[in-house]
Amino acid sequence: MTEIQLRPDVGPPDSGSDERATLLAFLDYVRDAVISKARGLDARQGRTPGVPSGTSVLGLVKHLTAAELYWFTWAFEGADIEHPDFGMDLAETDSAAGLLAAYRRAIERSNEIIEHCDDLSQPCARSGGKAAVVRSMRWVLIHMIEETARHAGHADILREQADGSIGR
Repeated sequence: MTEIQLRPDVGPPDSGSDERATLLAFLDYVRDAVISKARGLDARQGRTPGVPSGTSVLGLVKHLTAAELYWFTWAFEGADIEHPDFGMDLAETDSAAGLLAAYRRAIERSNEIIEHCDDLSQPCARSGGKAAVVRSMRWVLIHMIEETARHAGHADILREQADGSIGR
């Protein structure tokens, strides 16, 4: 019988700060949840789809890296970068360490952009999303909390399927 590993959840952030600091604290909280679900999986476990759609833990990390780059760097900042690919398909060269490092770099860049935004009502430099609408930084932050939290839940289930680990 497989021994189930329990990892305690640290609980949501306790932030009585301003709106931006609170939103960023929650975004960092769910980002960390995704990273913790991917950490420690071997290559096979991280790549193995847990559902018929083909979703894997490392595929989620790859997708969320693209979402960070798309919403904060490409759409909000308007940087001249290649349009990110939101796909979850993994290349043979994609490793857990490489994908997690790329995710951490994207998060670091996103946080720099967030910190330099003085007004959460400030519009993105580009329209984005399926609706092709110019959004505000506030909208991008809330969307990324929702997107990352949803995928953290997916990663939680996929991790339990992979090795029986539950909890944070």
